[in-house]
Amino acid sequence: MTDDSKTTQVLEPSTAGGSPVGVAVVEPSEALGAGSRTAGNADAMSAAKESLEDYTLRFAPRSYRKWGAGVVATSALGGIAYLADFSIGANIGISYGTVNAIFGIVVAAVVIFATGFPLAYYAARYNIDLDLITRGSGFGYYGSVVTNVIFATFTFIFFALEGSIMAQGLELGLGIPQWLGYAASTLIVIPLVIYGMKALSKLQVWTTPLWLLLMVVPVGYLVISHPDSIGEFFAFTGKSGAEGTNLASVMLAAGVCLSLMAQIAEQIDYLRFMPPKTAENRGAWWRAVILAGPGWVIFGAIKQIVACSLPST
Repeated sequence: MTDDSKTTQVLEPSTAGGSPVGVAVVEPSEALGAGSRTAGNADAMSAAKESLEDYTLRFAPRSYRKWGAGVVATSALGGIAYLADFSIGANIGISYGTVNAIFGIVVAAVVIFATGFPLAYYAARYNIDLDLITRGSGFGYYGSVVTNVIFATFTFIFFALEGSIMAQGLELGLGIPQWLGYAASTLIVIPLVIYGMKALSKLQVWTTPLWLLLMVVPVGYLVISHPDSIGEFFAFTGKSGAEGTNLASVMLAAGVCLSLMAQIAEQIDYLRFMPPKTAENRGAWWRAVILAGPGWVIFGAIKQIVACSLPST
């Protein structure tokens, strides 16, 4: 047993005599003296500090949540710039036709928004992740394990799908071999993971407006240069060739879109860093929670509907 009035510090292994030194117990007054610290102790404390300050999981304390509601919301919405929505929209458009695909997208969006709202609220209100929300909802430890397994599986599949789309796009657009495109799409994520919300808050604020511009300009150009494309878009009937609305096709299209329901877990990882709600920021706080939480599906649905036009053009 050690005395509570003492602190334990990890020391660098000693090379003298080839025998390492494990730990040394020193008085607090000695530990506080900057001049008496060894280089090993300083490195160890620095490493410990860096590993603790990112709060990549669980609860995000107030001392770390220094961003405004708008910055958090922009960072969260930047995460939905993935390309899978275009793939999903194009595929259901080809399979079930434009009208059925749009109705299916709307049905899925309503369900995802309704189920995601309470999760987003509690994440932003209490600054906790999906794991702790699951426990607090009464599902306990084992219930949170199931939630984590579902989200992890979704992330693995989603990441592989995004890497595949990016690799194929780099090959078609720039002639980069697919293996190199896969490697680049994977390695570029590592610095973002290391620096966490600090890096993402800056990256997303600068790149999200550019992404929105690159989304809107091609669609606007297509509509202006080919006005007939709007009529062709709604008249496209897909592989079935059947005109009008078909309930089975709508539900099948919605089922495909509902595969993205787990995306709310990623939005929660951003909303944990929301500032406290006050009388001054009440409006901005609610707008950020709604748009960056369940509201991600609004932007996702728009992307899917835009992608439905690809087969008809």
